[in-house]
Amino acid sequence: MTEPIRLTTLAKRAGCAAKHPPGFLLPLLGMLPPVTDPNVLVGSSTADDAAVYKLSADTALVLTTDFFTPIVDDPRDFGRVAAANALSDVYAMGGTPLAALSVVGFPDTLPSSILGAILAGANEVAAEAGAAIVGGHTIKSEEPIFGLAVTGTVHPDRVLSNAGAKPGDALVLTKPLGLGIITTAAKNGRDERGAIGEAVRVMTTLNRAAAEVFTRREVHALTDVTGFGLLGHLRNMTAASRVTAGVWVDRVPVLGAAREYVAAGIAPGGTRANLKFLADWVDYASDVSEAERLLLCDAQTSGGLLAAVPEADAEATVRALADAGVTGAVVGRIGGVGEGRITVTRVHAPPAV
Repeated sequence: MTEPIRLTTLAKRAGCAAKHPPGFLLPLLGMLPPVTDPNVLVGSSTADDAAVYKLSADTALVLTTDFFTPIVDDPRDFGRVAAANALSDVYAMGGTPLAALSVVGFPDTLPSSILGAILAGANEVAAEAGAAIVGGHTIKSEEPIFGLAVTGTVHPDRVLSNAGAKPGDALVLTKPLGLGIITTAAKNGRDERGAIGEAVRVMTTLNRAAAEVFTRREVHALTDVTGFGLLGHLRNMTAASRVTAGVWVDRVPVLGAAREYVAAGIAPGGTRANLKFLADWVDYASDVSEAERLLLCDAQTSGGLLAAVPEADAEATVRALADAGVTGAVVGRIGGVGEGRITVTRVHAPPAV
């Protein structure tokens, strides 16, 4: 019997770590002319998770796309992870996914059955989300590429963007960090703890239940944590909201194996690029180690949601998440008015203002 093809060996970079880093992307977005259509409620100016376009007084479209090279070896799991990751951008806007188109790059040297399994996995997760994959587009490519272009809906008055965080808000995170580090260890044959199974479970879990909790409560800003890492997406939130923030590293949930692997020097290139870019935005306490800094910048694929909620409601929000089967943690606090700077400390020190 022939050995199964390991998809991750066909990709130079895996999952959301394959994305261009924010230091490359954000200056390019800044060169684009401003959008003047008044129906565009959310565009690219705030580096949000998706665009939102108003159709009527009670309906707006949520538009997003996300695709990447294999993050795992099993083709069905690759499709499942990619679909959950793309759908997450709709949930991060407070929306409901409706339909999606597949985005496919596939080498003509691979058996078509592999692409069939990728598509089947994506359809499985999309069906769980109540969204139909109704078509798509394929090209021949040197590396396998898969993702979705997703359309959803949201009430125009209930859009949860990344731009509304208020001074004093608590930061609530769902899903643990470390997915980029664990998948990199597996790709390089260094996953000695067999943690890839747990990572796949986390990555294929939809953010639907978490989003349903957040949309029923007072939430001032919402984003999901993917390729730019926790601190990168928080930087987008604080910059868009014109506030500062503080993160308590000892309160941030992390997959256990990721701590071990990053201490051994394992981290994807995207994670290291995030850390470099964020050096101009983040101040770390002297007792926050290099490994912890990498974890906070780790390029997640299909990571959790990060919400800014009123501090008085933070613990109740965490309990509501738990009741919905979602693990949540208060990981920091919005500071005062500012231009987006973040402080990282080990104890509950107030963020800089």
